[in-house]
Amino acid sequence: MPHPTLADPALTVALALLAGLAAQSIAWHLRIPGIVLLLAAGALLGPEALGVIRPESLGEALRALVGYAVAVILFEGGLNLNLRQIRRESGVIRRLITIGAVITALGGAAAAHLLLGWDWRLSLLFGTLVIVTGPTVIQPLVRRIRLRSDLQTVLEAEGVLIDPIGAIVAVVALELAVHADSPSVVSGARELVARLGGGALFGAAGGLLLAALLRPKRLIPEGYENVFVLGAVLALFHGSNAFFPESGIAAAVTAGMAVGNVRTRVLRDLMEFKEQLTLLLIGLLFVLLAADVRFAEVRSLGWAGLGVVAALMFVVRPLNVAASTFRSGLSGRQVLFLSFLAPRGIVAAAVASFFASVMDEAGMEGGAELRAMVFLVIAVTVLVQGLAGGPLASLLGVRRGARRGYAVLGANELGLALGAALRECGEETVYIDSNAGAVRAAQEGGFRAVFGNALEERTLHRAGLADRAGCVALTPNEEVNLLFATRAGEEFKVPKRIVALHLREGHLNEGMIREEGATILFGAQRDIHLWSLRLRRGKGIVEWWAPDGGTEETEESREAPENVILPLAVHAGGRGKPVDDETRLRKADRAAFVIAGDHRAEAEEWLRGGDWRPDGPPPGERTGS
Repeated sequence: MPHPTLADPALTVALALLAGLAAQSIAWHLRIPGIVLLLAAGALLGPEALGVIRPESLGEALRALVGYAVAVILFEGGLNLNLRQIRRESGVIRRLITIGAVITALGGAAAAHLLLGWDWRLSLLFGTLVIVTGPTVIQPLVRRIRLRSDLQTVLEAEGVLIDPIGAIVAVVALELAVHADSPSVVSGARELVARLGGGALFGAAGGLLLAALLRPKRLIPEGYENVFVLGAVLALFHGSNAFFPESGIAAAVTAGMAVGNVRTRVLRDLMEFKEQLTLLLIGLLFVLLAADVRFAEVRSLGWAGLGVVAALMFVVRPLNVAASTFRSGLSGRQVLFLSFLAPRGIVAAAVASFFASVMDEAGMEGGAELRAMVFLVIAVTVLVQGLAGGPLASLLGVRRGARRGYAVLGANELGLALGAALRECGEETVYIDSNAGAVRAAQEGGFRAVFGNALEERTLHRAGLADRAGCVALTPNEEVNLLFATRAGEEFKVPKRIVALHLREGHLNEGMIREEGATILFGAQRDIHLWSLRLRRGKGIVEWWAPDGGTEETEESREAPENVILPLAVHAGGRGKPVDDETRLRKADRAAFVIAGDHRAEAEEWLRGGDWRPDGPPPGERTGS
């Protein structure tokens, strides 16, 4: 058996996969955009430095590998686009991907011609290559920054939708440039529309068919759904390319949008699978493509190359956004932020590498310089905009406000009592429930309530989970409670997650809750059914209690007697919060309890034993008598 060498293509792919995941993991800990370290890893491990990763060993397989990866990445981007949110900002998005694309292409071409001295043919090719922005960079960036939802929708939709348009425009322009006998510009425009429209229709039809196949149970065997979709996406991508050359990108995006906006039983699992796969493929591609760039080619661009990047960032992009947002209703600060943020990503890198190989084969000069210039644009825009995006968003005030209030899963009697206590502390509460009657009861009580499955991303977005200081899971199903809290932390970064543990019928324990970074509601396991029943029958009384004078800081850590008194919420430091196992009631706090009506005397004795005194229930907050 031959010994492996660094020129082994299988080893190159394996090392690129490992390096890509390692770079993104380190970037996550450092809280910087992952692409920054991916580009650095590719450059460091490539032939010009350590020589560990050798993209040239892949030969023509590199192009096929890039095609497969781009198909999956853009399908996942389309999968996450919500058409309802896009419609609200459709005018701005439509102009950004049409008028804005033209401005970017012409502006980029002019900058390259004037500053680098390139001929107009090569300059126009460069302009078409930098039309795209890149969802693989924008989506994680805007979510980390926590932009306001309207601004986030515009940027994410532009990033996904501009990719197929920019890529097809660039490829048609390349064909016109390479072949001397190419048709006229008018014929080229017709070819562009045919490819873009054909790919979009091909992808939409395939996506809707795929969604229809996923809806019935057992039509696609359980456990096969994710890999079935993966195979279908790759077939759609290359099938569209076969009918309409280079239209597979448009087909992948529209197929993702079709599947993502049709309710299917496996949508959540599919999105998680595609997200993991996209993470893997982004790392692989950026490392391979960055390793394929030569330092000497980038250095040869000199200050003129940096001038072109500066022109794109500070002249061309602002002109693009100004034309696209005219009379749009966006504020001046939002327009200013849109004008700043336009990092380029994986599609620009992939198409630039494709251009370089095609131009070399055709004997056309400038392919290597073109690829180097595009990678310089990617590196500078990602580095500058990725690191400065957060501070600029704060300065302009376009970030979401500070997290406030709580999302409560379960609009049952106990959940409504908790909401009433939090509302008295000035905290907003929104309920999530799949029972229409419970949602109606919460709304009649003056609360905002969302009807839907709390494990679906759409429902959580409607509840505004990304803006909540905490969430409380209070349904009869402990497993659902824990899953809800886990998703709230992993996907929406909710800082405080509290889960109810049932005293007798539960299947979870305190250790399982703490492993997920959550805390235990009411401070310990409680008989949730009993307390809900008491409130339903009017035998539980919500009372407010205040300390008996003084501001002593001694903690009240005595455990409340089970089934006699239930601590709900505490008002301390100007904020209200639910009681959990980390709560320590202090004598300067106010707190809300539910008291069992037939154990009132025992409850009052316990409270007075801790120097607490009844302060009377707030008006309108008595649940029963």
